[in-house]
Amino acid sequence: MNNNTIMLIAGGVIVAGIAGYIILSGQDRTVETTQPTQKESVMQTDQENGVQEETRTIVEIASANENFSTLVTAVVEAGLVETLSSEGPFTVFAPTNAAFEKLPSGVLEDLLKDKAALAEVLTYHVVAGKVMASDVVGLESATTVQGSVVQISVENGSVMINDANVIQTDIEASNGVIHVIDTVIIPE
Repeated sequence: MNNNTIMLIAGGVIVAGIAGYIILSGQDRTVETTQPTQKESVMQTDQENGVQEETRTIVEIASANENFSTLVTAVVEAGLVETLSSEGPFTVFAPTNAAFEKLPSGVLEDLLKDKAALAEVLTYHVVAGKVMASDVVGLESATTVQGSVVQISVENGSVMINDANVIQTDIEASNGVIHVIDTVIIPE
């Protein structure tokens, strides 16, 4: 190659580079504007008014919280993900990881191996309908999805479900509500 050919190629590369820069920078300056959908507008208005509708299901909320990782594993193993992701509504008394750790040695492992028994225990933590904390304190018992009854009591200002303390209330989901408990409750 002679010097003229090299200069011509270099000039072409420079011109192509400048043209590419102009084209790309023109695209960078273009601002796309879109109108919010009706749902986005309503949600934005609700958020401005201090109201926020939860759009995640019970399973999605539990899955996003590391304190429920054992519960989520159990729900998956029992085949209840689809059920607890359905429309509901459901009230779930959700045991934390620490609650599962309080079970006697080997109980959780045995339950995870027995899908039917695991489903019995988990559905004993679920009540049909959306029962908020303000409603729970007025109840003495509730029939679970499993079919047995849980006892509800208020002792020293704390709500108890059987022998479990309710430690957090009213975590709203699109398909119900979660109340966090400190003990796994076992049907008799």
